[in-house]
Amino acid sequence: MTESDLPVVHLTSGRWGDPAYRAELPAAAVEALKQLGVRGPAVAPVDPVDRPGLATDLEQLLADVLGADHVRTDLETRWAHTRGYSTPDLLRHRAGDTSDMPDAVVFPGSHDEVVALLEVCDQRGVAVVPYAGGTSVVGGLAPDRRFVAIDLGRLDRLTELDEISRTARLGAGVRGTAAEALLAEHGYTLGHFPQSYEGASIGGYAATRSSGQSSAGYGRFDQMVVGLTVATPRGTIEVGRAPMSAAGPDLRQLFLGSEGALGIITSVLVRIRPRPAERSFEGWKFASFDEGLTVIRRLAQDGPLPTVLRLSDEAETAVNLADPNVLGGAGTGGVLAIIGFDGPVDPGTAAALRDAGGESLGEGPGETWRQGRYRGPYLRDPLLDEGALVETLETAGFWSSLPALKAAVTNALVSSLSEQGTPPLVLCHVSHVYETGASLYFTVVSAQTDDPVAQWRTAKAATNQAIADAGGTITHHHGVGTDHRAAYAAEIGPLALDVLRAVKQTVDPGGILSPGILLP
Repeated sequence: MTESDLPVVHLTSGRWGDPAYRAELPAAAVEALKQLGVRGPAVAPVDPVDRPGLATDLEQLLADVLGADHVRTDLETRWAHTRGYSTPDLLRHRAGDTSDMPDAVVFPGSHDEVVALLEVCDQRGVAVVPYAGGTSVVGGLAPDRRFVAIDLGRLDRLTELDEISRTARLGAGVRGTAAEALLAEHGYTLGHFPQSYEGASIGGYAATRSSGQSSAGYGRFDQMVVGLTVATPRGTIEVGRAPMSAAGPDLRQLFLGSEGALGIITSVLVRIRPRPAERSFEGWKFASFDEGLTVIRRLAQDGPLPTVLRLSDEAETAVNLADPNVLGGAGTGGVLAIIGFDGPVDPGTAAALRDAGGESLGEGPGETWRQGRYRGPYLRDPLLDEGALVETLETAGFWSSLPALKAAVTNALVSSLSEQGTPPLVLCHVSHVYETGASLYFTVVSAQTDDPVAQWRTAKAATNQAIADAGGTITHHHGVGTDHRAAYAAEIGPLALDVLRAVKQTVDPGGILSPGILLP
Protein backbone atom coordinates (compact mmCIF):
# COMPACT_ATOMS: atom_id res chain seq x y z
CA MET A 1 0.00 0.00 0.00
CA THR A 2 1.37 3.41 -0.98
CA GLU A 3 0.81 6.65 0.90
CA SER A 4 -1.88 7.82 -1.53
CA ASP A 5 -3.79 4.57 -0.96
CA LEU A 6 -4.22 5.18 2.78
CA PRO A 7 -7.72 6.27 3.80
CA VAL A 8 -8.51 9.71 5.12
CA VAL A 9 -8.69 9.06 8.86
CA HIS A 10 -10.90 11.16 11.11
CA LEU A 11 -9.26 10.61 14.46
CA THR A 12 -11.31 9.35 17.35
CA SER A 13 -11.35 11.24 20.59
CA GLY A 14 -9.00 9.92 23.24
CA ARG A 15 -7.22 7.29 21.12
CA TRP A 16 -4.93 7.65 18.15
CA GLY A 17 -5.91 6.99 14.58
CA ASP A 18 -8.35 4.92 12.60
CA PRO A 19 -11.05 3.53 14.90
CA ALA A 20 -11.16 0.43 12.67
CA TYR A 21 -7.59 -0.45 13.67
CA ARG A 22 -6.65 -1.38 17.20
CA ALA A 23 -3.10 -2.40 18.08
CA GLU A 24 -2.63 -5.00 20.80
CA LEU A 25 0.49 -5.69 22.83
CA PRO A 26 1.67 -9.30 22.64
CA ALA A 27 2.00 -11.15 25.93
CA ALA A 28 5.80 -11.03 25.61
CA ALA A 29 5.71 -7.24 25.41
CA VAL A 30 3.55 -7.04 28.53
CA GLU A 31 6.10 -9.20 30.32
CA ALA A 32 8.91 -6.91 29.11
CA LEU A 33 7.10 -3.92 30.59
CA LYS A 34 7.29 -5.54 34.00
CA GLN A 35 11.08 -5.14 33.83
CA LEU A 36 10.41 -1.39 33.92
CA GLY A 37 8.15 -1.77 36.93
CA VAL A 38 4.90 -1.49 34.96
CA ARG A 39 2.27 -3.31 36.95
CA GLY A 40 -0.92 -2.21 35.06
CA PRO A 41 -3.55 -2.21 33.96
CA ALA A 42 -4.28 1.49 34.19
CA VAL A 43 -7.45 2.95 35.65
CA ALA A 44 -10.38 2.67 33.24
CA PRO A 45 -11.32 5.88 31.34
CA VAL A 46 -13.92 8.18 32.89
CA ASP A 47 -16.78 9.64 30.84
CA PRO A 48 -16.81 13.45 30.64
CA VAL A 49 -19.47 15.49 32.39
CA ASP A 50 -20.82 18.36 30.31
CA ARG A 51 -20.34 21.95 31.40
CA PRO A 52 -22.12 25.10 30.22
CA GLY A 53 -21.05 26.08 26.72
CA LEU A 54 -21.70 29.01 24.44
CA ALA A 55 -24.11 31.80 25.30
CA THR A 56 -27.33 31.50 23.27
CA ASP A 57 -27.08 34.94 21.68
CA LEU A 58 -23.49 34.31 20.51
CA GLU A 59 -24.48 30.91 19.16
CA GLN A 60 -27.14 32.67 17.09
CA LEU A 61 -24.63 35.22 15.78
CA LEU A 62 -22.33 32.41 14.64
CA ALA A 63 -25.28 30.59 13.08
CA ASP A 64 -26.13 33.78 11.17
CA VAL A 65 -22.68 33.57 9.56
CA LEU A 66 -22.50 29.83 8.88
CA GLY A 67 -26.00 28.45 9.17
CA ALA A 68 -27.22 26.56 12.22
CA ASP A 69 -26.05 23.19 10.86
CA HIS A 70 -22.43 24.35 11.06
CA VAL A 71 -22.46 25.48 14.69
CA ARG A 72 -22.28 22.63 17.20
CA THR A 73 -22.54 22.85 20.97
CA ASP A 74 -23.30 19.21 21.84
CA LEU A 75 -21.00 17.39 24.25
CA GLU A 76 -19.90 14.73 21.75
CA THR A 77 -18.63 17.24 19.17
CA ARG A 78 -16.97 19.48 21.74
CA TRP A 79 -15.30 16.53 23.49
CA ALA A 80 -13.98 15.26 20.14
CA HIS A 81 -12.26 18.64 19.65
CA THR A 82 -10.68 18.74 23.10
CA ARG A 83 -6.87 18.89 23.14
CA GLY A 84 -4.54 16.94 20.88
CA TYR A 85 -2.63 13.68 21.13
CA SER A 86 0.28 14.17 23.51
CA THR A 87 0.43 11.63 26.32
CA PRO A 88 -0.68 14.25 28.91
CA ASP A 89 -3.58 15.09 26.57
CA LEU A 90 -4.64 11.45 26.41
CA LEU A 91 -4.21 10.96 30.16
CA ARG A 92 -6.44 13.96 30.89
CA HIS A 93 -8.91 12.68 28.34
CA ARG A 94 -9.02 9.30 30.07
CA ALA A 95 -9.69 11.12 33.34
CA GLY A 96 -12.73 12.85 31.81
CA ASP A 97 -11.11 16.29 32.27
CA THR A 98 -13.20 18.84 30.33
CA SER A 99 -11.23 21.91 31.43
CA ASP A 100 -9.88 22.52 27.91
CA MET A 101 -13.10 21.66 26.07
CA PRO A 102 -14.31 24.31 23.59
CA ASP A 103 -17.62 26.03 24.25
CA ALA A 104 -18.63 25.41 20.65
CA VAL A 105 -17.26 24.00 17.40
CA VAL A 106 -17.93 25.83 14.14
CA PHE A 107 -17.37 24.57 10.61
CA PRO A 108 -16.74 27.34 8.04
CA GLY A 109 -16.89 26.43 4.37
CA SER A 110 -14.77 29.21 2.89
CA HIS A 111 -12.05 31.72 3.64
CA ASP A 112 -14.62 34.52 3.72
CA GLU A 113 -16.62 32.65 6.37
CA VAL A 114 -13.49 32.32 8.52
CA VAL A 115 -12.93 36.08 8.26
CA ALA A 116 -16.58 36.73 9.17
CA LEU A 117 -16.32 34.39 12.16
CA LEU A 118 -13.23 36.20 13.42
CA GLU A 119 -15.01 39.52 13.09
CA VAL A 120 -17.95 38.31 15.19
CA CYS A 121 -15.71 36.70 17.82
CA ASP A 122 -13.45 39.74 17.98
CA GLN A 123 -16.43 42.01 18.58
CA ARG A 124 -17.53 39.79 21.46
CA GLY A 125 -14.05 39.11 22.85
CA VAL A 126 -14.40 35.35 22.26
CA ALA A 127 -11.16 33.38 21.87
CA VAL A 128 -10.79 31.03 18.90
CA VAL A 129 -8.46 28.15 18.06
CA PRO A 130 -8.15 26.62 14.56
CA TYR A 131 -8.64 22.86 14.37
CA ALA A 132 -8.10 20.51 11.43
CA GLY A 133 -6.34 17.21 12.08
CA GLY A 134 -6.14 17.78 15.83
CA THR A 135 -2.73 16.07 16.01
CA SER A 136 -0.89 18.61 18.18
CA VAL A 137 1.37 17.02 20.79
CA VAL A 138 2.47 20.25 22.49
CA GLY A 139 -0.77 21.67 23.88
CA GLY A 140 -1.46 23.61 20.70
CA LEU A 141 -5.24 23.20 21.01
CA ALA A 142 -5.57 24.23 24.66
CA PRO A 143 -5.51 28.03 25.07
CA ASP A 144 -5.43 29.76 28.42
CA ARG A 145 -9.11 30.72 28.41
CA ARG A 146 -12.46 29.44 27.16
CA PHE A 147 -12.80 29.40 23.41
CA VAL A 148 -14.55 28.37 20.20
CA ALA A 149 -12.86 25.75 18.00
CA ILE A 150 -12.88 26.61 14.29
CA ASP A 151 -12.83 23.26 12.49
CA LEU A 152 -11.40 23.76 8.99
CA GLY A 153 -12.43 20.32 7.74
CA ARG A 154 -14.76 21.74 5.08
CA LEU A 155 -11.83 23.58 3.45
CA ASP A 156 -10.85 20.27 1.92
CA ARG A 157 -10.30 20.90 -1.79
CA LEU A 158 -7.55 21.11 -4.36
CA THR A 159 -8.47 24.47 -5.90
CA GLU A 160 -5.52 25.16 -8.24
CA LEU A 161 -3.03 22.99 -10.14
CA ASP A 162 -0.33 24.70 -12.21
CA GLU A 163 1.51 21.94 -14.02
CA ILE A 164 3.88 24.37 -15.71
CA SER A 165 5.05 25.90 -12.42
CA ARG A 166 4.41 22.65 -10.56
CA THR A 167 2.39 24.23 -7.80
CA ALA A 168 -0.94 23.35 -6.22
CA ARG A 169 -3.27 25.23 -3.90
CA LEU A 170 -4.87 23.14 -1.16
CA GLY A 171 -7.39 24.09 1.48
CA ALA A 172 -6.10 24.10 5.04
CA GLY A 173 -8.47 21.28 6.00
CA VAL A 174 -7.15 18.79 3.43
CA ARG A 175 -5.71 15.80 5.30
CA GLY A 176 -2.27 14.56 4.28
CA THR A 177 -3.67 11.33 2.86
CA ALA A 178 -6.30 13.22 0.87
CA ALA A 179 -3.68 15.63 -0.51
CA GLU A 180 -1.61 12.74 -1.83
CA ALA A 181 -4.67 11.09 -3.37
CA LEU A 182 -5.79 14.34 -5.03
CA LEU A 183 -2.33 15.01 -6.45
CA ALA A 184 -1.83 11.38 -7.50
CA GLU A 185 -4.81 11.71 -9.84
CA HIS A 186 -2.69 14.16 -11.83
CA GLY A 187 0.59 12.26 -11.49
CA TYR A 188 2.11 14.37 -8.70
CA THR A 189 3.13 14.06 -5.07
CA LEU A 190 3.69 16.52 -2.26
CA GLY A 191 6.26 14.18 -0.73
CA HIS A 192 5.40 15.08 2.86
CA PHE A 193 4.92 12.07 5.12
CA PRO A 194 5.16 12.80 8.86
CA GLN A 195 4.23 10.06 11.30
CA SER A 196 0.98 11.97 11.93
CA TYR A 197 0.23 11.63 8.20
CA GLU A 198 -2.99 9.65 8.68
CA GLY A 199 -4.59 12.47 10.65
CA ALA A 200 -2.71 15.75 10.13
CA SER A 201 -3.77 18.48 7.70
CA ILE A 202 -2.21 20.89 5.22
CA GLY A 203 -2.97 23.90 7.41
CA GLY A 204 -1.47 22.18 10.43
CA TYR A 205 1.66 21.28 8.47
CA ALA A 206 2.19 24.96 7.69
CA ALA A 207 1.22 26.32 11.09
CA THR A 208 3.73 24.09 12.89
CA ARG A 209 6.60 23.78 10.37
CA SER A 210 6.00 20.06 10.04
CA SER A 211 8.74 17.71 8.84
CA GLY A 212 8.16 14.33 7.22
CA GLN A 213 10.14 11.14 6.72
CA SER A 214 11.25 12.19 3.20
CA SER A 215 12.70 15.51 4.33
CA ALA A 216 16.20 14.66 3.08
CA GLY A 217 14.84 14.55 -0.46
CA TYR A 218 11.83 16.91 -0.37
CA GLY A 219 12.65 19.26 2.49
CA ARG A 220 10.49 20.25 5.45
CA PHE A 221 6.96 21.42 4.75
CA ASP A 222 7.90 25.08 5.20
CA GLN A 223 10.39 24.61 2.34
CA MET A 224 7.54 23.38 0.12
CA VAL A 225 5.28 26.39 0.76
CA VAL A 226 5.09 28.98 -2.02
CA GLY A 227 2.16 31.06 -0.74
CA LEU A 228 -0.38 31.38 2.06
CA THR A 229 -3.83 32.85 2.56
CA VAL A 230 -4.38 33.93 6.15
CA ALA A 231 -7.53 35.17 7.91
CA THR A 232 -7.13 37.61 10.80
CA PRO A 233 -9.61 39.64 12.88
CA ARG A 234 -8.56 42.65 10.80
CA GLY A 235 -8.98 40.98 7.41
CA THR A 236 -7.06 38.88 4.89
CA ILE A 237 -3.32 38.59 4.29
CA GLU A 238 -1.98 36.99 1.09
CA VAL A 239 1.73 36.20 0.92
CA GLY A 240 3.82 34.65 -1.83
CA ARG A 241 3.70 36.41 -5.22
CA ALA A 242 6.74 34.59 -6.63
CA PRO A 243 9.08 31.70 -5.77
CA MET A 244 11.56 34.14 -4.21
CA SER A 245 11.62 37.88 -3.74
CA ALA A 246 13.82 40.65 -2.39
CA ALA A 247 10.78 42.80 -1.56
CA GLY A 248 11.44 43.12 2.14
CA PRO A 249 11.33 40.31 4.72
CA ASP A 250 9.61 37.13 3.54
CA LEU A 251 6.27 37.30 5.35
CA ARG A 252 5.57 33.67 4.54
CA GLN A 253 8.07 32.86 7.25
CA LEU A 254 6.11 34.98 9.73
CA PHE A 255 3.00 32.82 9.43
CA LEU A 256 4.73 29.47 8.96
CA GLY A 257 5.08 28.14 12.49
CA SER A 258 2.71 30.77 13.94
CA GLU A 259 0.35 28.06 15.30
CA GLY A 260 -2.82 30.12 14.88
CA ALA A 261 -1.60 32.95 17.12
CA LEU A 262 -1.14 35.45 14.26
CA GLY A 263 -3.94 34.32 11.95
CA ILE A 264 -5.75 31.27 10.64
CA ILE A 265 -4.21 29.76 7.52
CA THR A 266 -7.06 28.87 5.13
CA SER A 267 -5.15 27.74 2.03
CA VAL A 268 -1.59 26.89 1.09
CA LEU A 269 0.15 27.10 -2.29
CA VAL A 270 2.75 24.32 -2.37
CA ARG A 271 5.47 23.01 -4.62
CA ILE A 272 4.69 19.59 -6.10
CA ARG A 273 6.80 17.00 -7.91
CA PRO A 274 6.12 14.14 -10.33
CA ARG A 275 4.99 11.05 -8.52
CA PRO A 276 7.72 8.36 -8.47
CA ALA A 277 6.98 5.03 -10.08
CA GLU A 278 8.47 3.21 -7.09
CA ARG A 279 10.03 3.81 -3.69
CA SER A 280 12.85 1.65 -2.34
CA PHE A 281 14.11 1.20 1.22
CA GLU A 282 17.10 -0.61 2.71
CA GLY A 283 18.59 -1.19 6.14
CA TRP A 284 22.27 -0.63 6.93
CA LYS A 285 24.17 -1.51 10.07
CA PHE A 286 27.01 0.40 11.76
CA ALA A 287 29.12 -0.49 14.78
CA SER A 288 28.00 2.45 16.91
CA PHE A 289 25.76 5.51 16.91
CA ASP A 290 28.79 7.82 16.77
CA GLU A 291 30.10 5.98 13.71
CA GLY A 292 26.70 6.11 12.03
CA LEU A 293 26.38 9.79 12.85
CA THR A 294 29.65 10.53 11.07
CA VAL A 295 28.47 8.66 7.99
CA ILE A 296 25.08 10.35 7.69
CA ARG A 297 26.72 13.74 8.25
CA ARG A 298 28.99 13.09 5.28
CA LEU A 299 26.01 12.16 3.14
CA ALA A 300 24.13 15.29 4.24
CA GLN A 301 27.10 17.53 3.49
CA ASP A 302 28.72 15.90 0.47
CA GLY A 303 26.11 13.50 -0.92
CA PRO A 304 24.81 11.47 -2.53
CA LEU A 305 21.80 12.11 -0.30
CA PRO A 306 18.84 9.68 -0.30
CA THR A 307 15.20 10.74 -0.04
CA VAL A 308 14.90 9.17 3.43
CA LEU A 309 17.81 9.00 5.88
CA ARG A 310 17.31 7.77 9.42
CA LEU A 311 19.70 6.49 12.10
CA SER A 312 18.62 4.71 15.31
CA ASP A 313 20.81 4.53 18.39
CA GLU A 314 21.77 1.27 20.08
CA ALA A 315 18.67 1.10 22.28
CA GLU A 316 16.22 1.81 19.45
CA THR A 317 18.09 -0.60 17.16
CA ALA A 318 17.80 -3.34 19.78
CA VAL A 319 14.02 -2.93 19.58
CA ASN A 320 13.88 -2.61 15.80
CA LEU A 321 16.11 -5.58 15.02
CA ALA A 322 14.86 -7.82 17.82
CA ASP A 323 11.79 -9.99 17.66
CA PRO A 324 9.09 -7.39 16.85
CA ASN A 325 6.85 -9.01 19.44
CA VAL A 326 9.28 -8.29 22.28
CA LEU A 327 9.46 -4.72 23.54
CA GLY A 328 13.07 -3.93 24.33
CA GLY A 329 14.23 -7.40 23.32
CA ALA A 330 17.88 -8.18 22.68
CA GLY A 331 19.05 -7.18 19.22
CA THR A 332 22.19 -8.15 17.35
CA GLY A 333 24.34 -5.17 18.34
CA GLY A 334 25.30 -2.08 16.41
CA VAL A 335 22.94 0.57 15.09
CA LEU A 336 20.44 0.61 12.24
CA ALA A 337 20.26 3.18 9.44
CA ILE A 338 17.34 3.30 7.01
CA ILE A 339 17.79 4.79 3.55
CA GLY A 340 15.00 5.33 1.07
CA PHE A 341 14.76 6.55 -2.51
CA ASP A 342 12.10 7.65 -4.93
CA GLY A 343 13.11 5.00 -7.43
CA PRO A 344 15.71 2.25 -7.02
CA VAL A 345 18.41 2.49 -4.38
CA ASP A 346 21.20 4.74 -5.65
CA PRO A 347 24.39 2.68 -6.07
CA GLY A 348 26.52 5.72 -5.22
CA THR A 349 24.88 6.07 -1.81
CA ALA A 350 25.21 2.34 -1.16
CA ALA A 351 28.90 2.49 -2.08
CA ALA A 352 29.48 5.46 0.24
CA LEU A 353 27.82 3.59 3.12
CA ARG A 354 29.83 0.46 2.42
CA ASP A 355 33.11 2.38 2.15
CA ALA A 356 32.36 3.97 5.54
CA GLY A 357 32.10 0.56 7.18
CA GLY A 358 28.37 -0.01 6.81
CA GLU A 359 26.90 -3.49 6.40
CA SER A 360 23.92 -3.84 4.09
CA LEU A 361 20.96 -5.64 5.66
CA GLY A 362 19.02 -5.57 2.41
CA GLU A 363 15.43 -4.54 1.83
CA GLY A 364 13.99 -6.43 4.81
CA PRO A 365 14.54 -3.89 7.63
CA GLY A 366 13.77 -0.99 5.30
CA GLU A 367 10.47 -2.47 4.15
CA THR A 368 9.55 -3.46 7.70
CA TRP A 369 10.11 0.13 8.80
CA ARG A 370 8.16 1.54 5.86
CA GLN A 371 5.18 -0.77 6.33
CA GLY A 372 5.05 -0.13 10.08
CA ARG A 373 5.72 3.60 9.83
CA TYR A 374 2.15 4.72 10.47
CA ARG A 375 1.31 1.93 12.90
CA GLY A 376 3.84 2.95 15.52
CA PRO A 377 1.67 5.63 17.18
CA TYR A 378 -1.12 3.09 17.67
CA LEU A 379 1.04 1.25 20.23
CA ARG A 380 0.85 4.11 22.70
CA ASP A 381 -2.80 3.45 23.59
CA PRO A 382 -2.31 -0.20 24.62
CA LEU A 383 0.86 0.81 26.48
CA LEU A 384 -1.15 3.39 28.42
CA ASP A 385 -3.82 0.74 28.99
CA GLU A 386 -1.18 -1.42 30.66
CA GLY A 387 -0.09 1.39 32.98
CA ALA A 388 3.05 2.43 31.11
CA LEU A 389 4.04 6.04 30.56
CA VAL A 390 5.13 6.48 26.93
CA GLU A 391 5.92 9.79 25.26
CA THR A 392 8.12 11.36 22.61
CA LEU A 393 10.09 14.60 22.34
CA GLU A 394 12.50 16.07 19.83
CA THR A 395 15.14 18.74 19.31
CA ALA A 396 17.83 19.70 16.81
CA GLY A 397 21.37 21.00 16.88
CA PHE A 398 24.53 21.49 14.87
CA TRP A 399 26.58 18.41 14.02
CA SER A 400 29.42 19.39 16.35
CA SER A 401 27.10 19.59 19.36
CA LEU A 402 24.81 16.65 18.54
CA PRO A 403 26.53 13.93 20.65
CA ALA A 404 26.53 16.17 23.74
CA LEU A 405 22.93 17.20 23.10
CA LYS A 406 21.84 13.56 22.87
CA ALA A 407 23.69 12.68 26.07
CA ALA A 408 22.21 15.67 27.93
CA VAL A 409 18.62 14.82 26.98
CA THR A 410 19.06 11.13 27.75
CA ASN A 411 20.62 11.87 31.14
CA ALA A 412 17.88 14.35 32.03
CA LEU A 413 15.17 11.83 31.21
CA VAL A 414 16.85 8.96 33.04
CA SER A 415 17.68 11.05 36.09
CA SER A 416 14.30 12.73 36.43
CA LEU A 417 12.21 9.60 35.95
CA SER A 418 14.51 7.44 38.08
CA GLU A 419 14.29 9.98 40.91
CA GLN A 420 10.52 9.52 40.75
CA GLY A 421 10.96 5.77 41.16
CA THR A 422 10.28 4.94 37.49
CA PRO A 423 13.56 4.32 35.64
CA PRO A 424 12.88 4.57 31.89
CA LEU A 425 13.83 2.99 28.60
CA VAL A 426 15.01 5.84 26.34
CA LEU A 427 15.29 5.38 22.57
CA CYS A 428 16.65 7.91 20.07
CA HIS A 429 17.00 8.40 16.35
CA VAL A 430 18.04 10.99 13.77
CA SER A 431 15.41 11.40 11.06
CA HIS A 432 15.98 14.86 9.53
CA VAL A 433 19.41 15.95 8.31
CA TYR A 434 20.89 19.18 6.98
CA GLU A 435 24.35 20.30 5.90
CA THR A 436 24.92 21.93 9.27
CA GLY A 437 23.10 19.63 11.68
CA ALA A 438 20.22 17.26 12.36
CA SER A 439 17.26 16.49 14.58
CA LEU A 440 17.15 14.07 17.51
CA TYR A 441 13.88 12.27 18.29
CA PHE A 442 13.41 10.48 21.61
CA THR A 443 10.89 7.87 22.73
CA VAL A 444 10.53 7.26 26.47
CA VAL A 445 8.83 4.35 28.26
CA SER A 446 8.53 3.90 32.01
CA ALA A 447 6.06 2.85 34.67
CA GLN A 448 3.46 5.43 35.67
CA THR A 449 3.34 7.06 39.08
CA ASP A 450 0.00 7.81 40.75
CA ASP A 451 -0.01 11.15 38.91
CA PRO A 452 1.47 10.46 35.46
CA VAL A 453 0.69 13.94 34.11
CA ALA A 454 2.77 15.55 36.86
CA GLN A 455 5.36 12.80 36.43
CA TRP A 456 5.87 13.69 32.77
CA ARG A 457 5.78 17.44 33.41
CA THR A 458 8.67 17.04 35.84
CA ALA A 459 10.68 14.98 33.36
CA LYS A 460 9.88 17.33 30.48
CA ALA A 461 10.91 20.41 32.48
CA ALA A 462 14.26 18.82 33.24
CA THR A 463 14.68 17.87 29.60
CA ASN A 464 13.77 21.36 28.36
CA GLN A 465 16.47 22.82 30.57
CA ALA A 466 18.98 20.24 29.37
CA ILE A 467 18.21 21.12 25.75
CA ALA A 468 18.71 24.82 26.45
CA ASP A 469 21.95 24.24 28.34
CA ALA A 470 23.31 22.04 25.52
CA GLY A 471 22.51 24.62 22.84
CA GLY A 472 19.67 22.77 21.10
CA THR A 473 16.35 24.18 19.97
CA ILE A 474 13.26 23.45 22.04
CA THR A 475 11.51 21.89 19.03
CA HIS A 476 12.43 20.79 15.52
CA HIS A 477 8.95 19.96 14.19
CA HIS A 478 6.42 19.37 16.99
CA GLY A 479 5.90 23.09 17.52
CA VAL A 480 5.64 25.32 20.57
CA GLY A 481 2.01 25.21 21.69
CA THR A 482 1.69 25.79 25.42
CA ASP A 483 4.12 23.06 26.48
CA HIS A 484 7.18 24.82 25.00
CA ARG A 485 6.00 28.41 25.39
CA ALA A 486 8.32 29.43 28.23
CA ALA A 487 11.31 27.63 26.73
CA TYR A 488 10.66 29.26 23.34
CA ALA A 489 10.53 32.72 24.94
CA ALA A 490 13.86 32.07 26.65
CA GLU A 491 15.35 30.72 23.42
CA ILE A 492 14.54 33.78 21.27
CA GLY A 493 15.02 36.40 24.00
CA PRO A 494 12.88 39.32 25.21
CA LEU A 495 13.50 41.68 22.27
CA ALA A 496 12.50 39.11 19.64
CA LEU A 497 9.47 38.23 21.76
CA ASP A 498 8.46 41.91 21.77
CA VAL A 499 8.67 41.91 17.95
CA LEU A 500 6.23 39.01 17.73
CA ARG A 501 3.93 40.59 20.30
CA ALA A 502 3.90 43.77 18.22
CA VAL A 503 2.85 41.78 15.15
CA LYS A 504 0.11 40.09 17.14
CA GLN A 505 -1.13 43.42 18.43
CA THR A 506 -1.38 44.61 14.82
CA VAL A 507 -3.25 41.64 13.34
CA ASP A 508 -5.12 40.62 16.50
CA PRO A 509 -5.56 43.66 18.73
CA GLY A 510 -8.27 41.93 20.76
CA GLY A 511 -6.01 38.95 21.49
CA ILE A 512 -8.60 36.35 20.45
CA LEU A 513 -6.34 34.16 18.29
CA SER A 514 -5.08 31.09 20.20
CA PRO A 515 -4.38 33.02 23.43
CA GLY A 516 -1.49 31.54 25.40
CA ILE A 517 -0.37 29.37 22.50
CA LEU A 518 3.13 30.13 21.13
CA LEU A 519 3.35 33.54 22.85
CA PRO A 520 3.32 34.03 26.64
